[in-house]
Amino acid sequence: MAETKNLVDLELDETVGQGYYSNLVIIAHSSSEFIIDFAAVMPAVPKAKVKSRIILTPEHAKRLLMSLQENIVRYESVHGQIVIPSPQRANDEYAGCKVGEA
Repeated sequence: MAETKNLVDLELDETVGQGYYSNLVIIAHSSSEFIIDFAAVMPAVPKAKVKSRIILTPEHAKRLLMSLQENIVRYESVHGQIVIPSPQRANDEYAGCKVGEA
């Protein structure tokens, strides 16, 4: 049986379409939601401002995880493996991901 997907007509506001650069993601969760904050950390700047916050149900967070994994597999099949360098020193490393619990 062929699977059919519901299509949604998305409207992308010009400001939202510009997007934000992020090299820091902070993830927190409670029993009912996942909160994902995106920020950009710059060298020699001690403060980072959250540019975008996404709040998801646990089910949608898991769907996002699965969708990202599927897209990474597709990306790597075309462009090669994504290599994540090991951190050098804590002071030199300003990009990354932090996981916590709300």
